[in-house]
Amino acid sequence: MAAVRRAGPNPGSEPGPEYKRACHVLLHAPSPHKVFGRVPVRHVVLMQMRFDGRLGFPGGFVDPRDSSLEEGLNRELAEEMGLGVGVARVTENDYISSWVMEHPQKIVGYFYAKRLSLEQLEQLEAGALSAKEHGLEVMGLVRVPLYTLRDGVGGLPAFLRNNFIGNAKEQLLEALGSLGLVPQNKLQEAVQASRE
Repeated sequence: MAAVRRAGPNPGSEPGPEYKRACHVLLHAPSPHKVFGRVPVRHVVLMQMRFDGRLGFPGGFVDPRDSSLEEGLNRELAEEMGLGVGVARVTENDYISSWVMEHPQKIVGYFYAKRLSLEQLEQLEAGALSAKEHGLEVMGLVRVPLYTLRDGVGGLPAFLRNNFIGNAKEQLLEALGSLGLVPQNKLQEAVQASRE
């Protein structure tokens, strides 16, 4: 995969119409909670278990009839997470990065991140059970543990050993660092521990 960046809402030089467009979003919220009353959660980040058993982010392919990338992403979110997704409406300002894939099919992907309140995020989680694609395309939402337990393996290192779709794992790590959800040194330690 070759990475392509766009500086704002209007991509400059972008692959042609033979490429499908896909948009995904990392939804996150600050959290004051502690696991077992002692391990700070700090932030909640949502991913989903997909129909193929892999972890990925909410979103999907943009329909050519969608008026914009963000409109396509918001339509996908409504299908996958239910009607309460209005609180998480994604805009051009939530854009983070783009990527291009040539094989097995031609796809240009767009990645977004949206900060919510913990209450909004919990509303989304509850509403996702009644979403159109729940139990079909999406098997359920998953909270990413952003901490490492005392054993050095539990938490984020163990989570990173899962099977992710496409470049979702790389997108997760990039976003956790760039958004400051996990300190860079702790993120590097978790990645290293996940490989051991």
